[in-house]
Amino acid sequence: MRKEFLVFGSPLIEEEEIKEVVHSLRTAWLGTGPKVERFEEMFREYKGVKYAMALYSCTACLHLSMRVLGIEKGDEVIVPTLTFAATANAVVNAGGKPVFVDVERDTMNISPEEIRKHITPKTRAIIPVHFAGRPCNMDEIMEIAREYNLYVVEDCAHAIEGEYHGKKTGTFGDIGCFSFYATKNITTGEGGMAITSNEEYANKIKVLAIHGLSKHAWRRFKDEGYRHYYVVEAGFKYNMMDIQAAIGIHQLPRIEKYWRRRKEIWERYNEAFRDLPVITPLPPEPDTKHSFHLYTLLLKLEDISINRDEFLQEMTRRNIGVGVHYIALHLHPYYQREFGYKKGQFPNAEWISERTVSIPLSPKLTDEDVEDVIWAVRDILEKKG
Repeated sequence: MRKEFLVFGSPLIEEEEIKEVVHSLRTAWLGTGPKVERFEEMFREYKGVKYAMALYSCTACLHLSMRVLGIEKGDEVIVPTLTFAATANAVVNAGGKPVFVDVERDTMNISPEEIRKHITPKTRAIIPVHFAGRPCNMDEIMEIAREYNLYVVEDCAHAIEGEYHGKKTGTFGDIGCFSFYATKNITTGEGGMAITSNEEYANKIKVLAIHGLSKHAWRRFKDEGYRHYYVVEAGFKYNMMDIQAAIGIHQLPRIEKYWRRRKEIWERYNEAFRDLPVITPLPPEPDTKHSFHLYTLLLKLEDISINRDEFLQEMTRRNIGVGVHYIALHLHPYYQREFGYKKGQFPNAEWISERTVSIPLSPKLTDEDVEDVIWAVRDILEKKG
């Protein structure tokens, strides 16, 4: 058994970004400044889009996406129930109603068939979530969106590197939203990026992100001379800081290196768990690139003597950090109280919610760490099988 606790999702921070953050501190440019602009340009080029807007979080990206697309009271937005709260809360906080739909049991991604079943005259948009890094079926989703004249905002929090049929995640719909939270494939601690090729959306996001001030308000403090700003919208405080971007501008060039390491660990787990009473993730679909953000095991509860939560406790006792992605949103009190959702509505998501557990998957993991995780999983399931 490990002597030290293995933190779930601990990021790999290297010396270059540490020096860059120190540089920001020494120059005293802590807020939105030139490093944010540089990070935006790097990400824009990486994704091959016209505009990239660095914000404080992916949640901020999702919220502003709803705002710039005009989602308001009475509007419905289709959201998978198997996702993090931010996906649905962005709709709620824009005034709209999240309409939950079920996911595919094998991919854990939103079901296009279920999307069609839940479209009403009030439906305005779809938010597909590329769960665990696996790209959604964007061909069918975009076909549905065109057929019903719906907006598409891609939640790419798990899928920075993802590609579907030769096209990068985040570039299919109207806006793509990415996360650089501490546990994500690259990190800025907290942070997000919204991308689009629509100039109007980009300009509105820029303005709303900094209190509704006129675009590029941060330039008013540059040495080229003071610039007055004007309040043109009732905006928010969603801008990224240079301290965050100082990390991102060094993380992004390593994204493929980190992806290869996570893929290596993902494949090692598949090999190690194939004879256990678990369901391992599906292989990536042909002509796609899986981001390998999460490694989720689905416990075969009928073949073991413990439930999922007991398994989590056993892993923790063995000093291995774990996660649950996710308890479906329609099972949470807020959405049941406010929107009338109840257990039994989305059987695939509920089946996953009862069985799923995420184990460490990070480029920071050493080979010894990986073997410790494997030992813990096998030790529990061989004893409880």
